[in-house]
Amino acid sequence: MSKTISIVLIVLAIALIAYNVTMLNFENLFEGDSIVALIGIVASLCAIVLLLIYITSKKIQSKLNED
Repeated sequence: MSKTISIVLIVLAIALIAYNVTMLNFENLFEGDSIVALIGIVASLCAIVLLLIYITSKKIQSKLNED
């Protein structure tokens, strides 16, 4: 997977976070559609972290292959 695909996926995850924030009901965070939105936000954050780890590991691998 190239770096541009990773960046596009990160941008999509950020867009999903923004959409899910609009679905939140701050008066009842753990009821109804708000819990689904919270799960979506956490899942998107996990995806971003995994993609950043992947990008970092690819950078490390390329530096090791240079030596």
